[in-house]
Amino acid sequence: MLHRRRLLTLAAVAGSAPSMALARQVSDQPSGPVDPAAILAETGAPGLAGLVSDADRMILQAVGGVRRAGSTDLVERSDPWHIGSNTKAMTAALYARLVEAGKARWGASLASLFPGVKLDPAWKDTTIERLMSHVSGLSDKPVMAGGWLPRAHADKRPVAIQRAELASELLSAPPNGAPGKYEYANLNYVLVGAAIEAITKTSWEQAIEAELFKPLGITSAGFGAPKGAAPWGHLPAPGGGLTPVDPAGPSDNPPAMGPAGTVHMTLADHARFARLFLKDNAILSADSIKRLTTPEGDAIYALGWLVIPTRPWSRGPVLVHEGSNTMWHEVVMIAPGRGAAIIAACNAGPEASKGAATRLLHQFQAAYVA
Repeated sequence: MLHRRRLLTLAAVAGSAPSMALARQVSDQPSGPVDPAAILAETGAPGLAGLVSDADRMILQAVGGVRRAGSTDLVERSDPWHIGSNTKAMTAALYARLVEAGKARWGASLASLFPGVKLDPAWKDTTIERLMSHVSGLSDKPVMAGGWLPRAHADKRPVAIQRAELASELLSAPPNGAPGKYEYANLNYVLVGAAIEAITKTSWEQAIEAELFKPLGITSAGFGAPKGAAPWGHLPAPGGGLTPVDPAGPSDNPPAMGPAGTVHMTLADHARFARLFLKDNAILSADSIKRLTTPEGDAIYALGWLVIPTRPWSRGPVLVHEGSNTMWHEVVMIAPGRGAAIIAACNAGPEASKGAATRLLHQFQAAYVA
């Protein structure tokens, strides 16, 4: 799960680079160090990976550390990483794909998206965009406090059934938060996933694979913690240090949370998605990109992205986001005006890793997009 405080911390990093050398886009020659090993030594994090890309290709990928604390199994460039809430931008992009295919529309009301649900009157004017902007009036807190997470972990029914049931329960009652007020809530995107499932008559997992991952050439994507020869997530150990979490056991949020944050993939594949926001492409139209990256009114959150105003180095707004299920941490920063995307990931949560991924992202920015 993700919290507003951490998003704003990442936003602060977006504005911290010097404003020199504005004539260049993404430099092929770094002006400063990119040193995962030094960050690992400072933070005690187990493993770390990051990359910088321009609109067409990866400029540099750097990795360091181990897949599991206490092991000698080194992180590799081809390893997949859990991207957490960075899944949200992909879910929003999937909906945009459906709009372009004529299967969905912007401004769709929840009544039209969930015709089988008797909505509480308070949801009458709520649109799909309000869900994706976290201003719908949904709050995670009452649902999580009510024990939904353990129940969802134990639920073995198809995930689409679980999501449809949750949507019915939430929307047949009044909003549990304050409509119109920004409150970051994973449930917003679970409902977006349920709406996509109602439109496509397939699971969100099948839809995003067919409509987004396959067209982009993303082959490493999966759901939940990556298994096999891959990094493990980590939790703080009771006596200090970090404990690796076996992906064969409870190692992620429940599958029903998928549209809000259970995807894993390699950083190179994540860069394929990030480059959609850097150039014209055949996957999403310019209109869709504008829709996904433009907050309504005076909001700062668009559809899956926190949008930071222009900085001296960025030549335009900056898109940032991060994801963590408390066992992993991934951060993404995209500067369309500079044609630059930076992604960094760690196999421990942001607190447990002392922000190792954010530190690496900052190194890449200072070295390549200063």
